[in-house]
Amino acid sequence: MVASETDAETDADADADADGTALLHVGRMVKPHGLKGDVIVSLTTNRDERVAPGSVLTTADGREYRVARSSAHQGRFIVTFDGVNGIDAADALRGTELYASPMEDPDALWVHDLIGAVVVDTEGVELGSVVSVEANPASDLLVLADGGLIPLRFVVTSVPGETVTVDVPDGLLDLA
Repeated sequence: MVASETDAETDADADADADGTALLHVGRMVKPHGLKGDVIVSLTTNRDERVAPGSVLTTADGREYRVARSSAHQGRFIVTFDGVNGIDAADALRGTELYASPMEDPDALWVHDLIGAVVVDTEGVELGSVVSVEANPASDLLVLADGGLIPLRFVVTSVPGETVTVDVPDGLLDLA
């Protein structure tokens, strides 16, 4: 399973948090919702737990916002952040980009770990390096430096940030 933390995963890293961990872009505060300080948040991640109560999201300038409450709303989320009270405070956050530390999930391939990795086939032949991951309805695609595209469903194993082993059908990478 590939867990994406941004829409095409091309700009995974932001600043670092207090302990030096690179932060990932996970969403944006779109606009206020109602008069009490709730904010509409649009996630750029497929991990809804980013807006679960107790989660902490960070802005580019290092401000942290703890989620007090959230609910799904028309493909986005209505989020109540601790300390954001009233429509004026919520409106001041309009357009604010949100970041978070990478999640630990041993069963997931994280796109930020795939970028820069060397792709090899099951025989150990180097196929190129990953420059990005492109969203695709059938299967997200590894985009190689030479322009080659490999559906993620062919990934066999991955060592984060180092190598990705793929089992591709004959002819997949042949140029016409």
